[in-house]
Amino acid sequence: MAPTLTDVAKRANVALSTASRAFSDPQRLGPETLRKVLEAAQELGYEPPPPRPAEAPDAATIAVVVPDIANPVFGTFVKAAQAQGWHRRQTIVLADTDFDPDREREMIAQLSARSAGLVVCSPRLDAEDVLALCGDTPVVLVNRETTTADCVLADASDGLRQAAEYLAALGHRHIAYVQGSQHSWSNSHRVDVARAQAERAGLRLEVLGWQSETVAGGTAAAAGVIASGASAVIAHNDLVALGVIAGARQLGVSVPDDLSVVGIDDMPLAATAHPSLTSIAVPMARAGSLSLELLAQSAADERHQPRTLRLPTQLVVRGSTGQVADRAPSVTREHS
Repeated sequence: MAPTLTDVAKRANVALSTASRAFSDPQRLGPETLRKVLEAAQELGYEPPPPRPAEAPDAATIAVVVPDIANPVFGTFVKAAQAQGWHRRQTIVLADTDFDPDREREMIAQLSARSAGLVVCSPRLDAEDVLALCGDTPVVLVNRETTTADCVLADASDGLRQAAEYLAALGHRHIAYVQGSQHSWSNSHRVDVARAQAERAGLRLEVLGWQSETVAGGTAAAAGVIASGASAVIAHNDLVALGVIAGARQLGVSVPDDLSVVGIDDMPLAATAHPSLTSIAVPMARAGSLSLELLAQSAADERHQPRTLRLPTQLVVRGSTGQVADRAPSVTREHS
């Protein structure tokens, strides 16, 4: 992986903002500090983003960066953001990073030079890396938390509490959790909340390994879920949950008779799947609208104080969950 500005800052033993100024505004640094940063960059082979063009960015252009436009959840987010931009007579430019941190870094650097503001949804980069790349361009982060920029966060606490209580009421005592990406704030947030809520509901929670946030990732995780002996599983998102159902079916395990499955997102496909998917609804359309509103307020007020808006989640019960079976499903470890 290519070295980042954060790596340079650590090597030079300076703040990330100081390392950023070495490339964007070197006159503001003392000679010794500038020398340390530039030497660290050379030692690491760091390539700074291209300089901003001399012309001012288009005041009516807002860039929206998402990790995967093919995921219906991000499509919902973009549609709502674009509708809000339309009302504000703004042009929305969309960038899909394909979950690639290096591509995300390059896109943010380029778009921040050409746009009046950025909305970065579920970034793979650390929040401070994103802010350093944006420089003075206003930015709103969605599902990545920091105290130094406006953030819109889907708070899984309510939904996961409801899911844990519901599974406990159905008689489940041992549940599994299939993770998403290790670079995802949503993943780490949901795992932390799931652990707390499972303990509160008297459930044993087994957290399984990271997976791609796709149907294929869920299918790959299915054998591990069944081998764990859990009678129910919560998946990082609906796509992973649908993959777990498909993988379980291939292994002769019936949902929900042998295994209950809960997704997160409540995308439209959840209601039409077979069986229909119990899911935790995440208000991504609201997040899309709010992110544009926050960005407009930030751009209009130079003394604006960063805010964090947390949006609640809600369990939606459907056909993929049921009473615990007399005996949890199992497969041999060789199958996992």
